[in-house]
Amino acid sequence: MELIKEEGEIAPPGCCILRYQAKGKAQTYWYYKLQATEKIFPTKTGGLSKYKHLGVAGSPAHVEAVMQMSRRTQLDALARSFDSLMDSWSDVYGSNKKEPDPVSR
Repeated sequence: MELIKEEGEIAPPGCCILRYQAKGKAQTYWYYKLQATEKIFPTKTGGLSKYKHLGVAGSPAHVEAVMQMSRRTQLDALARSFDSLMDSWSDVYGSNKKEPDPVSR
């Protein structure tokens, strides 16, 4: 888990990348945004928003958000695997025996 954290910033829990349309006079444009379940992204006016504009596909902000989401997905999968292993350990050894030291997350 530490190696993943060292690779770079990690998307906040519950975020996803969404594609949306903006219609211009002559054509339709596609943009991307990072969306959270709560207002966590700072706005220009000093408030908070659920959305962070990423621009077009392949823009530096879009690529960085994809990498952050990839790291979040990896961390979440490792956490689920760890929890599953701990549940299995408890099933095998019972709750009256000493559990191993928890792995730092």
